[in-house]
Amino acid sequence: MRIIVVGAGKLGYSIAELLSKEQFDVVVIDKDESQLEAAKNTLDVLTIAANGASPLTMDDPDVRDADILIAVTASDEVNMVACVLAKKHGIKHTIARIRDMKFISEAKDYLKQNFDIDVMLNPEMITANEINRILMTPAALNVEDFAHGKIRLFETKIHRKSPLIGIPLKKIQLPQGVLAGMIFRDHRMIIPHGDDSFQSQDNAYFIGIPEAIEKFSQKLTQRNARKLHRVLIIGAGRAGRALAKELDDQGVHVKVIDLDRERCQIMAGMLNNGIAICGDGTDIDLLVEEDVAHADVVICLTEDDKLNLMLALLARHLSGNRTKTVVRVSRNEYVELMEKVGVDIVLSARLLSASEVLAFARRGGVVSVSLLEGAKAEAVEVIVQEGAPVAGQKLMDVKLPRECLVCAYVRNGEANIPNGHTILQPGDSTILFIQKQFSQQVIKYFKGKE
Repeated sequence: MRIIVVGAGKLGYSIAELLSKEQFDVVVIDKDESQLEAAKNTLDVLTIAANGASPLTMDDPDVRDADILIAVTASDEVNMVACVLAKKHGIKHTIARIRDMKFISEAKDYLKQNFDIDVMLNPEMITANEINRILMTPAALNVEDFAHGKIRLFETKIHRKSPLIGIPLKKIQLPQGVLAGMIFRDHRMIIPHGDDSFQSQDNAYFIGIPEAIEKFSQKLTQRNARKLHRVLIIGAGRAGRALAKELDDQGVHVKVIDLDRERCQIMAGMLNNGIAICGDGTDIDLLVEEDVAHADVVICLTEDDKLNLMLALLARHLSGNRTKTVVRVSRNEYVELMEKVGVDIVLSARLLSASEVLAFARRGGVVSVSLLEGAKAEAVEVIVQEGAPVAGQKLMDVKLPRECLVCAYVRNGEANIPNGHTILQPGDSTILFIQKQFSQQVIKYFKGKE
């Protein structure tokens, strides 16, 4: 399958990197040759220095008749034009990065119908929604919903005082409808078995029916047991504005700090009860004056990864480590570093967007892909297809690779937790945990014969 990526910026590079590792035939286009250098030197892709919104570029033999075009330049208009031209030159599917919130909220259907865009990516909105989901589940490092909300994934940190530490999983009475699906320990993915046990500082992933997951998560909650009341957001860019509006609408008292007066004015007009403060988020006196020490959560959403890290650590210091910190990063390699130095939740906007692209590129029953632990593992929702090797057999007899786990499935609208005797049927919506390098191998078990 040939995939064209128009735009070799940070997001374009991340998408091209993921797709090339999946053995797709990837072509990266950018009119700025310096932007192409990183992709050319480090990725197994073809690079073309050209205008991605030009009919001449679309007529290039390496471009026309490709399977998918993904336009992720910094310009919404260029991305839309590239998608229109792509369809006219025989490219079957298109994905466009659309950053203007008005396009997404007011003209999404119009763009799909008139510009032939199959998927619209808004990294800032995706990030805001993800942070909001996590904040509404206080003990969570990550929350994902699958199968139209019938299955929920819940990631949490096992703290040193957790009652779960050291007890074999076979002796832990998890609520009905909840499964311990995966453990990340010392950068290793562990598919847990009955004799395995949790250790302090493990990242534990549980999956199951949302109601059961919610009750279970409440039992695990420690310092965040109180309801979310006060949130401080530093950075009133697109993601900051979208998140502040979501939280404000849910009754959370929000303060937003940004140096840009125009951004603050826009922000102030969007909030019902929250406030926008024009000021420097690195000013300790300002943070003290705005009572950062008593905020439930401080969320750092500036465009500078290093600044976000410094702000998060400053907030923790001023609050005596009581305040939860959330940081958005651009560079994926910073995720692990920030978690090591004490940031509670670190999100990569690029990985969140790239996972949507990856799910679309795989297709063949793949509904969604969530990249976990800096893309070392995946949570995948896949529909079992007619003739798939896994269909009609007990799971214990299928001999799936050890690096994956079938966590849950939905049949006829009902969510279930499987066991070794479970027999999956065509049409079942199935959720898997997979170690990243084995994803292609595993997904073949759920696809029909081509």
